[in-house]
Amino acid sequence: MPFKFEKLSLPCSLLIKPDVFKDERGFFMETYKYSEFANAGIKEYFAQDNYSNSKRHVLRGLHFQKNPMAQGKLVYCLKGRIFDVAVDIRRGSHAYSQWIGLELSEGNRFMMYIPPGFAHGFVVLSETAEVIYKCTEEYSRDNERGIIWNDNDIKVKWPVENPILSEKDKRLPLLKDADNNFSY
Repeated sequence: MPFKFEKLSLPCSLLIKPDVFKDERGFFMETYKYSEFANAGIKEYFAQDNYSNSKRHVLRGLHFQKNPMAQGKLVYCLKGRIFDVAVDIRRGSHAYSQWIGLELSEGNRFMMYIPPGFAHGFVVLSETAEVIYKCTEEYSRDNERGIIWNDNDIKVKWPVENPILSEKDKRLPLLKDADNNFSY
């Protein structure tokens, strides 16, 4: 089996550890295989791949798309290191407003699956980082939403005190004020 799937503390979220085959030429690994992911409970179709390159201390997030275009995401870091975060924003969930953060890097090759109904963000820990994430729905400007990165009701312990944010991310609302149509 080329993947090990570990349940995380947030419902439906998984840490995925792929087998990496190394030799004198470099390495090879599978990054996705439907049958393996479906057996682990990730049966969604992935409709879009996104690729970002960011410099140290850039924080992207916390982003989500509301229904009917809610996105599940499979996130991995090709180059560098990131602190990747998922927040349960499904009203009525026992884990509502709880978060989990993991380091994803080119060194550990780990991936994180973040289901629909969760906000997602990451901050770059290395000089630069290249991140790819598969999404279960295509981008929809009409359904794109977010939550401010430093919401005191969520209390993410980001490893960076003064991140670099886009102008749009600086203006995101608190979770309690977000246009969020997820329920558990």
